[in-house]
Amino acid sequence: MSMPFYVSPEQVMADKAEFARKGIARGKSIVALEFRGGILLMAENSTSLSKVGEIYDRLAFAGVGKFSEFDQLRKVGVRFADTKGYAYSREDVRGRGMANAFSQVMGEVFTREIKPLEVEIIVAEVGDDRYEDHRSNSLYRIKYDGFISDHKGFCVIGGKVEEVETVLKNDYRPDMPAGDAARLGRRALNAGAERSSELGASSLEVCLLDRSRPGRKFCRLSTEEVQGMLDS
Repeated sequence: MSMPFYVSPEQVMADKAEFARKGIARGKSIVALEFRGGILLMAENSTSLSKVGEIYDRLAFAGVGKFSEFDQLRKVGVRFADTKGYAYSREDVRGRGMANAFSQVMGEVFTREIKPLEVEIIVAEVGDDRYEDHRSNSLYRIKYDGFISDHKGFCVIGGKVEEVETVLKNDYRPDMPAGDAARLGRRALNAGAERSSELGASSLEVCLLDRSRPGRKFCRLSTEEVQGMLDS
């Protein structure tokens, strides 16, 4: 009787991580930038499939990797937020709690399933001056294995992260106007893009968490609005 083939747990986890990283790296980068009036989320995306979406009143979601997987995560997040907001109050739905929920789901899949999720996501929460402990923005990055990191100023996922982050580290400044943030976001995405020409408004998906809006803070910009921001 032949001995069964043995693979150490460390090797299994390393193989899963490498598999997930390769899938994520094939995706186009997404940047989230804090600006004077809220948070801007920008993705290189020329398709009709949205990489950025709303989760709740002050929360947005961005995902890169396998679309079917991160879109399913987004839907799970929307249901989680709706349930918590209904059971308690709307201001109790926070970015940190949402990031923790995503982390648990993604970590569970990474640990227990043969194939990990080929996704990386951002949870963005814009501040609201009406609430004493809700005034600051929050950016959370959740990796394929459930690891969470919080970021100040900007956050990048997918594609050539190092190249994109280099531009942001050099040129980002706090309290930028929205137009400056949009132009910086495009420059950063250009640094990580495979194409040689500059990304145009039609190739960008741009959404805002605008803290000046009453009620729900999320808005999706049209191509014309994006072009206006880039030209302003």
